[in-house]
Amino acid sequence: MKNSENHHQTTTHSKVISHVFSTGTAKQGCPGPPLGLVDIGVSDIAYIFRVSLPGIAKYQDKIKCEIQREGRVCIQGVVPEIAIPSDSGCLYRMQVQQLSPPGSFSITFNLPGQVDPRLFSPKFRPDGIFEVVVVKLGVRIPTS
Repeated sequence: MKNSENHHQTTTHSKVISHVFSTGTAKQGCPGPPLGLVDIGVSDIAYIFRVSLPGIAKYQDKIKCEIQREGRVCIQGVVPEIAIPSDSGCLYRMQVQQLSPPGSFSITFNLPGQVDPRLFSPKFRPDGIFEVVVVKLGVRIPTS
């Protein structure tokens, strides 16, 4: 009798999963907030890059961002494993997981030119974006 109950639960569970629908921009993108998407901008004196790191801001002390003179950027960190408590005191384990799984990650990319790795300004935004401005190599920063 227990085997048929387990089979029924599995079948019911798979039916629940198949009834997840997305429309609009949710349908166009990947499931869950994407980890590691990169935007790069250029000005006369600096580059800006933004990297999506959803759910990482609370653990920013575990993020390492290395910027090299030739413009190579390497961001390393860990997506934490989080138990989800409820008001009743139960802990849930994920049956459907479309968000980034727990574990270490590394994101490496190149900026369009050389930079001064000493002159950068990192910021974690509340929307899960890690934003960094880094000054181009040899540029004098205006002091006003």
